[in-house]
Amino acid sequence: MIRFFRKPNISSLQRQYDKLMHEAYILSKANPEQSMEKQKQALEIQREIVAKR
Repeated sequence: MIRFFRKPNISSLQRQYDKLMHEAYILSKANPEQSMEKQKQALEIQREIVAKR
């Protein structure tokens, strides 16, 4: 019953990925180094998503 109310892990990872990519886009103009760090974090999450499918 509890699992019924939990969202799938892939969708939460997808939201984290989208958030990081959006932050990376915003930072790309102001601070490219931080933007690259956000992109690296997003890439790791994307790899997790692909591994779970």
